[in-house]
Amino acid sequence: MELIDQHTKKIMEGCKERARNAGLWFQEESLEYIVTNRDLLELTPKLMIPTLYDYWVHDVEVLKEKGRYELYPSNPYETVINTRPAISFYNDNNPDWMNVMIFYHVLAHIDFFQNNLYFRHTWDYDFTGQALSDKRMIAKLRSEKGRWVDYVIEFVRGIDNLVGYHEELSRRNRRPKTKRSKMLDYYFDVFLQSEKNVKINEYIKEIERYNQCINESKALGEKTFFAEVFKKYPEFDAIFKKSLQEKFDQKLDLIQYLLEHSEFLKKEKNNWMKPIIEVVRKTSLFFQPQIRTKIMNEGWASYWHERLFLQDDRIEGHEVDFARSHAGVTSMPRVGLNPYALGMRLFHYIENVADKGKYSIKFRRLLDTKQREEFDAKTGLGRDFVFNIRENLNDFVFINTFVDQDFVNRYKLFVAGRRLNQAKRVLEYYVKSRKAEDYRQMLLDGLYHPPHITIEQNKSNNGNLYLMHHFEDKPLVKEFITNTMLGIEYLWGAPVQLETSEVVQIEASKPQLTIPGLTTPIKEEKKEKEIKWQRVRYTMKNRKLSKEVIASEDRSQKTEDK
Repeated sequence: MELIDQHTKKIMEGCKERARNAGLWFQEESLEYIVTNRDLLELTPKLMIPTLYDYWVHDVEVLKEKGRYELYPSNPYETVINTRPAISFYNDNNPDWMNVMIFYHVLAHIDFFQNNLYFRHTWDYDFTGQALSDKRMIAKLRSEKGRWVDYVIEFVRGIDNLVGYHEELSRRNRRPKTKRSKMLDYYFDVFLQSEKNVKINEYIKEIERYNQCINESKALGEKTFFAEVFKKYPEFDAIFKKSLQEKFDQKLDLIQYLLEHSEFLKKEKNNWMKPIIEVVRKTSLFFQPQIRTKIMNEGWASYWHERLFLQDDRIEGHEVDFARSHAGVTSMPRVGLNPYALGMRLFHYIENVADKGKYSIKFRRLLDTKQREEFDAKTGLGRDFVFNIRENLNDFVFINTFVDQDFVNRYKLFVAGRRLNQAKRVLEYYVKSRKAEDYRQMLLDGLYHPPHITIEQNKSNNGNLYLMHHFEDKPLVKEFITNTMLGIEYLWGAPVQLETSEVVQIEASKPQLTIPGLTTPIKEEKKEKEIKWQRVRYTMKNRKLSKEVIASEDRSQKTEDK
């Protein structure tokens, strides 16, 4: 692995200038390395972070990928990681014209990393430098504690998808403190709204009165304002002072809770485990936004490498080569999902729709198909619109908001089903639905969605840890429950209980449609599975797992029997 040569770096700097002129924003410094395919195989298990801590699973993955590469050789174009400065890796045999295309793709990725608000918590430090420090710390502990270091890493990685990612974002994106006093914030934000439940017109009058006091009395304006408040609400002063004494209730994720409340980890002989647990949690938090913005991120990069490369004079003579490479990356499969293809087409579609003003109320009120097709307000706001999307959305909101029937129709998208061909005795695919809601739901079902599990302190008795799975019609994977709870029990140092929902299947068939006088049914309806759920509780005690049924749930859902 080595830095790119000066000739290639000059190409990259030219791409940066063109990308900035087109509206992309990213920090000036970046590092580009030339790597072989085998280098990439060794970096992939470490999520392309060369300085990430060592772990035995990484070695297993390297061996597996090397075996796969021997059977199916591949030639990846690039990989870019979200660090300060941004680091990207390139294959050692890319021609110059291909590097131009790839550099545009990479710069769009960097723009996304450094502007999308879901990456906000990664902007303030260099992860690779921090990871190197963590790697050295873990290596030192491994020389002292041996295999127990890997046990701790494995136990924490079993629950690292439960990190409080959204709580971290909330803390980072909290409004900066203003010059207003805490008393003023409490009065308007809590007292009037929660304690007094005042009407909107009265609330607005109080705001106007405050502004009037500030304009008239300047520095003494707030004091003048509260003089009237104390007359109207004598109890306000006592309630406000009481609120200042109340401790801030911070929501802790499972890993944080173990770190703060585990008696086992508090023992002096086990203190060495805490920094390892923190490293695993911090690493998981760093990669959470990339998991949640895969379609947007790849779509944004593909959108820009296409737009910028087609305008670049360095494409001359390589139009066919570019078309072949671009189609290989962004072709839309008939079955399955290509995040590059879907994201790019959705950005193009949104820009076109916004340019025509079709996100307006005026357009949404139109019911005539021809009028909807011909509508064009010529706003010219499409480019600004997609930049706002890049900054503020993740995959879930992106898909749920913009995958509509017009988009599905334009690109002839559909949900594919699979059935058995009785005559040929083979499985075949068929068009199951062309409805936008079905296609959108298929995409949403494929997104990253970790289970919602919280700690129930009121049920944690005698030192036990009680975990509550807030059921969302997706059961936990049974194969993982035993090992995961074994790891939690070890870190907690006492029995652990998990309450969750499991499925009970009852097959039922609809009655056949008949006509009086006929003994043969006209049509045989497909069978349906009626799925009922039951609430169960798992208990891990002394490394043995037991299960008990708590109660059956009323909720049920039906699925078509294939």
